[in-house]
Amino acid sequence: MSKRILIAVLLVTAVLLAACQSAPAPTTAAPAEQPTEAMAEQPTEAPTEAPMEQPTEAPTEEMMASEIDCMGVEPGTELTMFYQWSGVEEEDIRSILQPLVDACGIVLSPTATRDQAYLDTQVQAGTPPDVAFFNVTQLEQYKDQLVPMDQLGAVEANYPAFWKDIGTVDGTWLGVPVKADPKTIVWYSPLNFEAFNYAVPTTWDEFTALADTIAADDASPVPFAMGFESGDATGWTGTDFIQDIMLVQQGPDYVNGIISGDVPYNDDGVRQAWETYGAWATNPAYTVGGADGTVTTGFLNAIYEVFSDPPEAMMVKQSGFAGAEIVKQYPDLVYGEDYDFFGVPGAKGLQGGSDWLMAFSDAPQVHALIAYLTSDAGAQKWAEVGFGVSPNSAATGHYTDATLQKFAELLATAQGFTPDIGDSIPGGFGSAEFTGVTDYVSGGDLTTILDNLAAVQAEALGTP
Repeated sequence: MSKRILIAVLLVTAVLLAACQSAPAPTTAAPAEQPTEAMAEQPTEAPTEAPMEQPTEAPTEEMMASEIDCMGVEPGTELTMFYQWSGVEEEDIRSILQPLVDACGIVLSPTATRDQAYLDTQVQAGTPPDVAFFNVTQLEQYKDQLVPMDQLGAVEANYPAFWKDIGTVDGTWLGVPVKADPKTIVWYSPLNFEAFNYAVPTTWDEFTALADTIAADDASPVPFAMGFESGDATGWTGTDFIQDIMLVQQGPDYVNGIISGDVPYNDDGVRQAWETYGAWATNPAYTVGGADGTVTTGFLNAIYEVFSDPPEAMMVKQSGFAGAEIVKQYPDLVYGEDYDFFGVPGAKGLQGGSDWLMAFSDAPQVHALIAYLTSDAGAQKWAEVGFGVSPNSAATGHYTDATLQKFAELLATAQGFTPDIGDSIPGGFGSAEFTGVTDYVSGGDLTTILDNLAAVQAEALGTP
């Protein structure tokens, strides 16, 4: 019997067994991040200034007696904001803020654009918005203009200590995270795992043992799909996976040390992670098509390979957006049955993107906003709307989307959160990293590659 026929028989058997059970199908999550062929930078767009937003109804005694503290704000007070969100995302943030608008009569006046130069111009002119929702790097950039969070009523107890550490510059707490998009995730098919009698690993040793078991099983597809191809950003899936391996082997402080320049990129810990990854990414027993397949397969196609019929691989390490891409490609698949995910086992922290709230004003309406978003009520509203995952721990347990709830549980148990190394080091390091991992999987010398990346890192950060 051929391997393809055997796989089909096993999957049909698993489907028949699953049909004997019934379970409610959870809703499908919106993508935590939208994939693009470049992934390296977001397009610049002209800013849009939305019209003043009036409360949907006048504040009532019931609203004023709720958990929202208006901090003495007079109805009709304007709150100016800057954020990158548009479309559905902008609708989501407005929905999250609506209880504050209704309770306090605050009028929202946002500017939406991905063009940081617009915000820079406003700050330099001395006319910044009251608040900005932007990237963590802007906390350092604007540190002299920002109002500390502890002076604005932020609820510190609702955030794990590492979030405050990330948002602290020169000893001053300047920002709180409002949204996190974890990347330290492995997607798989529970149905396929059941068909081949594989169990979801809970430790790194179990994960590597599972990969070895799958690779040695002639009846099973290979363990991983690892497609790199993404236009100018070809290789980003490899650098993401390597950073997750560093989070397992070394931890988040080590990754942050690379970003700060305290750890050179040719350090032994970096080499260990690359070698671990390379042993899988170049071997046709472990990944679809071996080295050539890794380099030439599109990153979206790599996702599809795990859920095709029959499957070509058992797992794909990919960010949260993969869930939406799976459903888009295979609309009949059911979350929790046909597709699911688990956090990279043994990772001591999570890798991902995050959006941060920073304040340029200490006006009462800013106090009210900060107090609301960092409170239990604000966190629960964020979870209800489902605008990604809130780092506010009070949101956990209140998501209506099963995938977001699971993301939140991963975040709640994380020991740290690190941004993407390539996105965090300037001077073209990210592009050099993409090229380096592509060259490595294609057979390049690892010592030469890491030494080159360490030189780019040092020049970008001004370290020896």
